[in-house]
Amino acid sequence: MDGDLDDVVRRADPHRWLSSRFIVDAQARADVIALYAFDHQLARAGRVASSGLLAEIRLTWWREVLDEIFSGGRVRVHPTALALSDTVRRRGLPRDPLEAAVEARIALLEPRRLSAAELGPVSDAIGGALTTLVATVLDAKVRSDAVAPAGRAWGLVILSRLGLVPPQEARLPLAVAHARRAARGLSVAAFPAVAHLALARHVEAPVGVQIVDQRVRLLWTVATGRL
Repeated sequence: MDGDLDDVVRRADPHRWLSSRFIVDAQARADVIALYAFDHQLARAGRVASSGLLAEIRLTWWREVLDEIFSGGRVRVHPTALALSDTVRRRGLPRDPLEAAVEARIALLEPRRLSAAELGPVSDAIGGALTTLVATVLDAKVRSDAVAPAGRAWGLVILSRLGLVPPQEARLPLAVAHARRAARGLSVAAFPAVAHLALARHVEAPVGVQIVDQRVRLLWTVATGRL
């Protein structure tokens, strides 16, 4: 199952998958892949559904999965749901960040550009929350102030890809610069949680394009501990 999810994330989310290759511990890497697979399922809901209502039903299905996981009951048979359940229980992860990611994706089903005031909270929900959870899996003592800015910046990357950032917004370069400064406080173990931000300028490239350049860039980023 873990291998199947790894392949799913490799194809759907190549930048974060590349970052996960620098996680030495196999169990920690599998737990991170479970979180990325969950995020992929949320993102996929809006793409594959034929209507906003069907997309919301898909996202509600994942919220029900969280109900099952955090109630300690039986979790429905789905590779990502089962892997996420194992990760949450093994690591003692909180529900709120996962719930926030679901709610943010539901809110984004309405076709509109986000206002400047909305960008921060929404990017935190769809990027920051998960990034912090990943960092926590890698280092239980991680400082939230060291990882949260990278999570927000990655959330802005996601929103930019969805075309939801106002054209006049120049917030992403500033967010990346802030994340670079903050990430200097991360441990070596936690750094793969944010390393993919070094590839922010490549996110529009098709899967497989410039893959060698991306690997070299990530290798340098992880080796130096600098985004």
